[in-house]
Amino acid sequence: MCVGIPMQVIAVDGLAARALDGTEEHLIDLALTGPVAPGTWLLTFLGAAREVLPEDQAHKIRTALAGLKSLMQGGGLGDAFADLETRGPQLPAHLQAALDNGETTA
Repeated sequence: MCVGIPMQVIAVDGLAARALDGTEEHLIDLALTGPVAPGTWLLTFLGAAREVLPEDQAHKIRTALAGLKSLMQGGGLGDAFADLETRGPQLPAHLQAALDNGETTA
């Protein structure tokens, strides 16, 4: 399994970027996103940027990952999943539309 890590770009050289995951600097391949501006948040997997993230989404992911790390070290989740606790489960849009149309089987 691969976990996406949000990183913020600090410098770009063509299809390569230097980005921070908080404290460490990484070289990131931008082949899937194209060049981006410094300050941009990216969702990265194994040294490659998969998508550009809005800043608020990057912070939600970072908070969730920090909560999971804390839990694995014997601590608590804190508010790592606060955005999920305030709402119930949601279906993807296409499944919700089918349910709204009365479709209950495939």
